Amino acid sequence: MAVNIVKERWTSKVAELTIGTGPNAVKVGGETTLPYLQFEGELPNKSLVALEVFDMAPQDWPELLTSAFADVLNDPVAWAKKCVELGAGAVALRLMSAHPDWKNASGEEVAKTAKAVADAIDVPLIVIGCGVEEKDGEILPVVADALSGKACLIGCVTPENYKTITAAAIGAGHSLIASSPLDINLAKQLNILLNEMAMPLDRIAIDPLVGALGYGIEYAYSIMERARMGALTGDKMLAMPICSFVGQEAWKSKEAKDPDVAEWGPIHDRAILWEAVTASTFAVAGSSIMIMRHPEAMKLFYAWENEMRKSNAY
Repeated sequence: MAVNIVKERWTSKVAELTIGTGPNAVKVGGETTLPYLQFEGELPNKSLVALEVFDMAPQDWPELLTSAFADVLNDPVAWAKKCVELGAGAVALRLMSAHPDWKNASGEEVAKTAKAVADAIDVPLIVIGCGVEEKDGEILPVVADALSGKACLIGCVTPENYKTITAAAIGAGHSLIASSPLDINLAKQLNILLNEMAMPLDRIAIDPLVGALGYGIEYAYSIMERARMGALTGDKMLAMPICSFVGQEAWKSKEAKDPDVAEWGPIHDRAILWEAVTASTFAVAGSSIMIMRHPEAMKLFYAWENEMRKSNAY
């Protein structure tokens, strides 16, 4: 007996964003259906996985995570090159030395590092500020100018600092990560503000702020799912690819850091799986860009996505 597969017909698509230039350029987005439902529409691009690099040795990473990069933690250029060798599709450089509680480095100092990293790798570069909105508003325009023409993805912009960063990104040819706190209306409002400054909609990625597995992931999932459904039904201010800071959230959790709870299983397996499952959950919800930290978690995610892209081909 023949089985008729019921298919949803969407009226629009997710915008396609390009990061990088020339043969090193990578596209994300472009879907005409929900994640991994390739029997309903087109899924032209795989998820982009970036491994995260700090511009100085991290002060708050657990030993299991630092041990994966023990020989390069004090050299961001060598660290970035190692990430590429391990298979990362992009490098996400976090400018933590600019944080007022760390080194409080200047825009010129972090821009020099960013330029050195960009010149050393043959994959796209994502540049992330230190997380202090005022400081990021100072340093990211300088970094954007230093990386002019490299079509990087720069973030995160917020309603408090978007003006200076957006102006610099437009002039230097970069795309932006727009960050808003788990509210679909705030995400739309920020995208409208960026677009009003002449930032093209296909050069914006949405960061809805997320939580790790077991830490509010279901709420983040629902926001992402609503954004993807909005994009597919024609809402241009929700049609941007979604960027998820997977590693940052997963490695905050006690399940990924506490080795002393035997009933949770071996810490190595548990921590790696915590990041990989967080990433796969966000991919099903609609995220296109995964910023991860451990190379083994990245490889698990790659294997999982390859199977997902095959399994629904009715």
